[in-house]
Amino acid sequence: MCHVIVTCRSMLWTLLSIVVAFAELIAFMSADWLLGAPRNPDPMAGVPGTPEAYRPTLGLYTRCTKVSGYRRGLQCGPYAADFGEIASGFWQASALFLCSGILLLGAVAFVSVFTVCFQSIMKKSIFNVCGLLQGIAGLFLILGLMLYPAGWGSDKVLSYCGADASPYKLGLCSLGWAFYTAIGGTVLTFICAVFSAQAEIATSSDKVQEEIEEGKSLICLI
Repeated sequence: MCHVIVTCRSMLWTLLSIVVAFAELIAFMSADWLLGAPRNPDPMAGVPGTPEAYRPTLGLYTRCTKVSGYRRGLQCGPYAADFGEIASGFWQASALFLCSGILLLGAVAFVSVFTVCFQSIMKKSIFNVCGLLQGIAGLFLILGLMLYPAGWGSDKVLSYCGADASPYKLGLCSLGWAFYTAIGGTVLTFICAVFSAQAEIATSSDKVQEEIEEGKSLICLI
């Protein structure tokens, strides 16, 4: 018989798991990892009626830039047609680790939705298994974020950040919101991994067991 068990701690863990998976995915797909040095869209910038200077952005595999003569704002899209065209080997490795972490987080987020009905599988707590997967995902994300600055010396980054850019040195660039979102998501991933134990405790408490023994199929606890 399926017992629907809903507690504040289990629901909070589920919501956080879904949020962190989406946050990391959005950050990975964004072009706002690096904000490039200010550029003029055309040689006439600065003359009244011409476009003002702007800052192009560069992501792991995408970029946003303004095309001369195009007045609809920045044009965004992938600069790499395939994996081998990503700016540097370090960014390729970073992308692999980040993708691995995001896939694990996505799987956990999907499974977490069903934990209101199923709390164990093959006699193993789903919360504990998911917490372990979130911890592993967090390690993948850390590795990806640590490798990312090592690629700042690539030709692609130099074209955005100037000749002073080098591994772990930004030059004329600055970090965008996507990088900070990825860091925040990584921290939240480890919080979720730890909090999964609290979700397990909440759904297997004595009070829950008492209500199961009373024959209730829907159990809601604060």
